[in-house]
Amino acid sequence: MIDRQPQGSKYFAVLIDLLRERQLFLEEIRQGVRLPNKIISLLVCSSLFLAIYGGIIGAYHSWMQALSSAVKLPALYLITLLICLPTLYFCNIIFGSKRSFPQHFALVLTAVSVTSVLLFSFAPISLFFLITTNNYQFLILLNVFIFALTGFIGISSLYQATNLVLEQEDEGNKTRKKALKFWLFLYAFVGSQLGWTLRPFFGTPDSIFQLFREREGNFYLSVIQALTYLLGFR
Repeated sequence: MIDRQPQGSKYFAVLIDLLRERQLFLEEIRQGVRLPNKIISLLVCSSLFLAIYGGIIGAYHSWMQALSSAVKLPALYLITLLICLPTLYFCNIIFGSKRSFPQHFALVLTAVSVTSVLLFSFAPISLFFLITTNNYQFLILLNVFIFALTGFIGISSLYQATNLVLEQEDEGNKTRKKALKFWLFLYAFVGSQLGWTLRPFFGTPDSIFQLFREREGNFYLSVIQALTYLLGFR
């Protein structure tokens, strides 16, 4: 029988399997079952959801910023993954892991996919405040909170998934767990700094469209400045 299911539906079916049958999905990654299909499907779905959220926050400034942010937000997550994934892979290999690079790639993509789904679920809330308020600092802090919350949940899911997929009964297992905790911190740090480098995602009110801004300051200082401005300290 010919499978006439639309290709897009197949991609989303894989994502639904991850969300509904997570233990089974991770066990298939551990066994190396249909890895190319899983990787492509998760890449497509997560990129789409991230692009939608990026387009919404960019629409605060202009249609050009919306288009730019729709491209840059998926790029932010995927480039962060590509920068940090070799470190995770080779650390695990050095300390005795037998899992392949595609298995590591699929594993980390599960976290990106979970984060993208959560961001997509927050999209109506972000859109509501974009429509109903003109307070730029509030919108920045709201989205910092949303990104932090979804990122934390994504990283937590990755930690649990990695313990299941990469766990092996050998003397290097404890060392790999310690290396994983360090890697998760590195992943979050690289992601936040890369996001600062790729800014703007919103676009400052009454400013001309900019694809990128000059590299100055850092992400954490910007958050502190926005918070102090919102609380009336400056």
